[in-house]
Amino acid sequence: MSGFFDIIHSLMGVFSVGTVLAINYKLKAHSYFEGETDVIKDLRFLYAPYYFGWLMVQIVISGVHVAKILLSPSLPIKTSMVKFKVNFPNPHCKMILGNSITLTPGTLTVDIRGDEFIVHAISPVSFEGIASDEMPQQVLKLFTNEMHPVVSDFKVIYTKEELS
Repeated sequence: MSGFFDIIHSLMGVFSVGTVLAINYKLKAHSYFEGETDVIKDLRFLYAPYYFGWLMVQIVISGVHVAKILLSPSLPIKTSMVKFKVNFPNPHCKMILGNSITLTPGTLTVDIRGDEFIVHAISPVSFEGIASDEMPQQVLKLFTNEMHPVVSDFKVIYTKEELS
């Protein structure tokens, strides 16, 4: 990252990377949170490219939807919060779902507490993939072949009082 490519700078870079990897390897041996496990070994690596491709398509579709809303003279925005629970086998699924929701234009993961998600959406169309259980099912497929309903207790919230 220094912009110099001589042997000394290259060796310092290799040494720095090796040191960080060694420290992180030691830190991985400790559990800092209840239920924390290294489940990345359970990831179905052959399915991951399909998931990333599917997610890219969803990002484009959502981007077009948000662009239509913004370019419409009436600006048909009907913001809402969506609250729902998920049934995932591990915390990595929740992290991937939360990040996937936030990457998709028109939605933002606001909070994750245990199995409960709170998501902000710019319009009802924005959260259709969550309500239909499509996106959570795709995340579940990253870790297991056993399919089951993921989303439960789905609730759309339009006022601040309904959120609590």
